[in-house]
Amino acid sequence: MILSYDGNSFYGWQVQKHQRTVQSTLEKAFLDYCGVKTPVTGSGRTDTGVHALRQYAHFDYDGNANPEQLRKGLRRHLPDDIQIQQILQVDDDYHARYDAYERHYRYVIAKQPTPFNRLYRSAFPRKKIRIELMQNAAPYFLGKHDFSSFSKPNSAVPDHVCEIKVSEFEIRDDCYIYTIKADRFLHNMVRRIVGAMINISHMQLDPAIIIKWIEEQDPKQTIIYPAPPQGLYLVDVLYPERKLKLDR
Repeated sequence: MILSYDGNSFYGWQVQKHQRTVQSTLEKAFLDYCGVKTPVTGSGRTDTGVHALRQYAHFDYDGNANPEQLRKGLRRHLPDDIQIQQILQVDDDYHARYDAYERHYRYVIAKQPTPFNRLYRSAFPRKKIRIELMQNAAPYFLGKHDFSSFSKPNSAVPDHVCEIKVSEFEIRDDCYIYTIKADRFLHNMVRRIVGAMINISHMQLDPAIIIKWIEEQDPKQTIIYPAPPQGLYLVDVLYPERKLKLDR
């Protein structure tokens, strides 16, 4: 399943008791349409308020509908802030999370916040945005490192090594767009990377301080904080062609 969603009204991807999440909403749609409980496993867990342009998920289905009929059937049971773009039949050993080899996120910062972009772009009215300084800072994240300093502590995730392949800022007329691609991301990692660069900009720090932060592997580093979720989008997830063939 390839889907997109507006994250504003969801408490993230993962099922949570008494909270509206993307995963629980999809599983309820399956129950309403198929009449059986159907677990849905995503490529990763987006945080509360984070959007997805192309999220991927897998599930087991034993009914008679073909993929397109299933997509249309589920659509009738889904709210307007989730859209299933495509359903594909894959081999039994396909796994939406573990087979992914690259994930692509985008973070959008509004130059001028308005009532109309506040839920889809982030703004930092109390911080001084020096975009040239942030552009100089972004490449320091490239490569394979332990990103413990840039993730929320989680004892269930002992390995904090990620390889970042793209880290760059683009200047547009009305916003700044930060693009980051990596083999995997830790909890809060993209938002903390953005928050760190915001503080480097605001405090006019030497961007090379990022090397020190990475080496410290300290999740309690006070200058690093999670930027707001509204500007963050999961753009795409890549899989080996033998696992998932797509026309892009």
